Amino acid sequence: MKNILIVLSILFLTACQQKNNKKFFQGDALGTTYHITFFSDNELNWDKGLDSIFEHVNKSLSTYLPNSDISKINKGDTTVQVDEMFKDVFLLSKDIFKSTDGYFDPTVGNLVNAYGFGAENLNHITAKKLDSLFSLVGFQNYKLTPDNRIEKQLANSYLEFNSIAKGYTVDRLAVYLENNGVNNYLVELGGELRVNGKNTDRNQAWRVGLDNPYQDELNREIIAVLEMKNQGLATSGNYRKFRVDSLTGEKFVHTINPKTGKAEKSNVLSASVLAKTCGEADAYATAFMAMGIDKAKEVLENEKAIDAYLIFTENDSTKVFVTNNFQKQLMPN
Repeated sequence: MKNILIVLSILFLTACQQKNNKKFFQGDALGTTYHITFFSDNELNWDKGLDSIFEHVNKSLSTYLPNSDISKINKGDTTVQVDEMFKDVFLLSKDIFKSTDGYFDPTVGNLVNAYGFGAENLNHITAKKLDSLFSLVGFQNYKLTPDNRIEKQLANSYLEFNSIAKGYTVDRLAVYLENNGVNNYLVELGGELRVNGKNTDRNQAWRVGLDNPYQDELNREIIAVLEMKNQGLATSGNYRKFRVDSLTGEKFVHTINPKTGKAEKSNVLSASVLAKTCGEADAYATAFMAMGIDKAKEVLENEKAIDAYLIFTENDSTKVFVTNNFQKQLMPN
């Protein structure tokens, strides 16, 4: 479940009214919404530049578009030569697949679809069907060749980067702004975000709020406020999003455990992750949801550049684990 960050700075935005160099763009992209705030004296065609990035990401990575590169690869097209965006996401995913001991695995796509959380509708899921799909899971079976083609050992396996693509897109939007001389910005897409510099409108660091995982859509409650600078942030949780089997009525949460092939709820209710890039934060947040609190603590101990705010359950009570660096950026209550 994404989209559970409240961007406090955005709550006060009136585009370009407070300062002439303040820019604000919002809209729909990649199946969600985006909000981009930055400060620049340049009067470029910003809309066109931002839209081109969304279009490029869709063409390369969207499993919802039948003619995208990733859709062609999933259909068995071995002639596709992937672009730099695909390569970036593929190689970053390989690194995080290894560092999370396989809990971040972009090859769970067939299971995501089977449970109804992907590009296909939910059907009744039999144990036999799940077993056959689970046998196709394993990112170690994919290889990027020197001529930028994707080789897969299992012909019917399915690749999808939905658990990292939004974060990566945020990073590409950020790079676009920086390449055009923007030093102070906040980019948010579907709850994933990246900031640089500060909110010069208020002469303070960018501030975002973390949602209470037990709230409902009508009563939003912030449990913590975070000051950010030159970082990416992503939050994942499965407490609201679920699907119901049309025949059995069984409820499934949206986190797929790559180790079991099942849509199951771990003891982590919410994972908010800080990293150098939003793509990294996005992927680790997904992995922490699947692996549970003990394994998440182990990974955080080994990955010093990653920080997290984890809400979890233990003995029927709700607890919070926060890394030291994350704690330092939290605003006092």
